[in-house]
Amino acid sequence: MEVMAYIGLGSNMGEKKANIKAALELLGRLPGIKILRVAPFYRTDPVGYTDQDWFVNTVAEIKTTLSPRELLAACLEVENHLGRVRGVRWGPRVIDLDLLLYNGQVIDEPDLVVPHPRMHERAFVLVPLADLAPDLVIPGRGGVRELLAGVGRQGVEQLEKSESQLL
Repeated sequence: MEVMAYIGLGSNMGEKKANIKAALELLGRLPGIKILRVAPFYRTDPVGYTDQDWFVNTVAEIKTTLSPRELLAACLEVENHLGRVRGVRWGPRVIDLDLLLYNGQVIDEPDLVVPHPRMHERAFVLVPLADLAPDLVIPGRGGVRELLAGVGRQGVEQLEKSESQLL
């Protein structure tokens, strides 16, 4: 059975836009994943660990036949393929893929939490998510539009439309 899911993508090392495009291409080639839409790319300030370069972020809307755990594994596979090295928490990264939402489900396991536990606080997730699904409700948190109004858009700037075009 196909379900809807949302994946957050970010990069702040090397060719940031190219890294995200490569991740989307790899993700879209995996069995059981169909990328439906991708939000514009945004230039975003780092959050948490701020002594690092700015990010490019976006959100992809997908249909998948994978389970949440299989989808998470697919995201990790793409990160590994593109050379992701885990160092400083919230630190620099060539690519980051986060499973944000999965078919409206709430999952709370030691290594898998959906909805993503901090997405409702982060403009760099909410702004591109609002581009795709402004009326979406994040289980246990509220509507995307209302959450975005609460956090604001500070530190999030859309890149040129031509720079956001994908595949």
